[in-house]
Amino acid sequence: MTTKPQSSLLTKRRFLPYFLTQALGAFNDNVYKNILLILIAYASVDSLPLSANLLINIAAGLFILPFFLFSASAGVIADQYDKAMIMRLVKLAEIVIMSLAAIAFFYQSYSALLVLLFLMGTQSAFFGPAKYALLPQHLKSEELISGNALVETGTFLAILLGTLLAGFIADSHNAHYIAAGAVIFFAILGYLASLAIPSAPPTVKKTTFKWQPIKQTRSTMAIARQDKTIFQCILGISWFWFLGACYLTQFPNYAKISLGGNAASVSFLLMLFSIGIAIGSMCCDRLSQHRIDPGIVPIGSLGITLFGSGLYFLAPATTVQTQSLMAFMTAPSLWPIFASLLLLGIAGGIFIVPLYALMQQRSKEDERAQIIAANNIWNAVFMVVSAISAIVFLSVLKLSIPQFFLILAAVNSLVVVYIYFQAPDFFWRFVVWMITHTMYRVKKQNLNNIPEQGGVLLVCNHVSYMDALLLAGSCPRPIRFLMDRDIYNLPLVKSFCKACKAIPVDANDRTSIRNAFSKVSEHLDNGDIVCVFPEGQLTFDGEIAPFMRGIDLIIKRSNATVIPVALQGLWGSYFSREGGVAFLKWPKRFWSQVTIVAGECLSSQEANSQLLYQQVTQLRGDRK
Repeated sequence: MTTKPQSSLLTKRRFLPYFLTQALGAFNDNVYKNILLILIAYASVDSLPLSANLLINIAAGLFILPFFLFSASAGVIADQYDKAMIMRLVKLAEIVIMSLAAIAFFYQSYSALLVLLFLMGTQSAFFGPAKYALLPQHLKSEELISGNALVETGTFLAILLGTLLAGFIADSHNAHYIAAGAVIFFAILGYLASLAIPSAPPTVKKTTFKWQPIKQTRSTMAIARQDKTIFQCILGISWFWFLGACYLTQFPNYAKISLGGNAASVSFLLMLFSIGIAIGSMCCDRLSQHRIDPGIVPIGSLGITLFGSGLYFLAPATTVQTQSLMAFMTAPSLWPIFASLLLLGIAGGIFIVPLYALMQQRSKEDERAQIIAANNIWNAVFMVVSAISAIVFLSVLKLSIPQFFLILAAVNSLVVVYIYFQAPDFFWRFVVWMITHTMYRVKKQNLNNIPEQGGVLLVCNHVSYMDALLLAGSCPRPIRFLMDRDIYNLPLVKSFCKACKAIPVDANDRTSIRNAFSKVSEHLDNGDIVCVFPEGQLTFDGEIAPFMRGIDLIIKRSNATVIPVALQGLWGSYFSREGGVAFLKWPKRFWSQVTIVAGECLSSQEANSQLLYQQVTQLRGDRK
């Protein structure tokens, strides 16, 4: 596993030009779209072909519509052609579109600007599949979380900055002329950045592309449903965009009606939310230790529910009327709302990044862009549903915006439960990591010896009741533990062990031993990691006791790779037997350093209890 900071990717040619290209694209999209919406909102009635409210809704629909029409075809093209070349062509098209938009801005032709907004949505629909499908080709597996974290950070900060710049331009003198120059300038910057993106050739044989949007859409949607995990990732990402659309759309009225802010306060709320997502995205990489860990997703989802509820429960009892942005920001009664909004964004970043990375990792190379295209289609569907939901709850049922936010949080709580039951072991593994890395300073040595795939038998010394938790929180893959049945059946512990698929065994019951060994063999044959503590009990003196012969039987029954592992520094902890019974003595230390050392891989033919005892003892050394 890499331990390099995620920012190191920004120094790599295989990532930096790509990062700048996609960030500039998101930035320019929002500059153009928001300038247009603001100009429509404040334009004179005579200069508009239709009413301002109707035009604003049409504009929102015109930008989303191309994702329904062209995403599937874009996915097919991205799977059959060089993705870097596609990104350059799309950015070149953006220059053409923005040049036409500049002319439309000069003549204040809102009809033409709306048509060009549709074309901007079209180029975004073609850009998306190539953008996300390219990442796994240029990044290593352990860099995917870092890459996606940076992409989401760059995207949301670009959205924020683009929205703020749009407001500044629209409020200035000669706004039409400044807007014309700005959108062309940023389109050119994006194209220049794309020229440095390394080639990302297709992995399948290129065939003649045929324009069959309906057939390609059906095929793309079917491909996305073939893998249950991929489809769940798509639904999770789409749910995030549903929530994001609901929150962002209501911020103007929420700031004005519920919080008593002015127009500038809307930008402040958007800034808090966007910065929160950026922070959450970056934290996600650290929390997951640079690996794709679905256990983080329910944590993020739970945060969305808690902090989304805060927008209702922490709202001031009476509206605070503020005349300036500074007065709005410094109103003490609004600080809990600001904190909730920031934390809501952080939870959203933690929620979304692993889903993107997992979707990219599990996708077949020759279908990855089409899966991204299916994701874009579902995103668009959920965003349309968000608009309908807002109309139903706010206009039909006459609920307030804080009540609408509370309903979103309540519905999201059901999503939390669903996600948990889909992967409870991943969730608990992440919780275990949080607990163990809070209690100890955990140092890992040679854990990259553990293969990324295939059955692996870990053989480890047994020092304390925290051993299994430390290993589970540090290993890059889930571990199934062979554990004492009496401990397994303890209240509260049992549900946790079931979720983590631990294997109970009673050393005094032969039937239990046979069943446990059969279960171990089954897990190993299925490509899982199983950990055994062959001493059979905690050490009484800190030394490693002789390994029981059962480990030889386990090794003989499977062809799995065997890896010796040693724990250092746990003897003397509150959970060990040093100085008395574990749990029944005063703790002597906190946040002590613990080291987990993995040895070289052994085949099942060469491994045996004596050799493993020697290697574990050698790995542990003098540090008990």
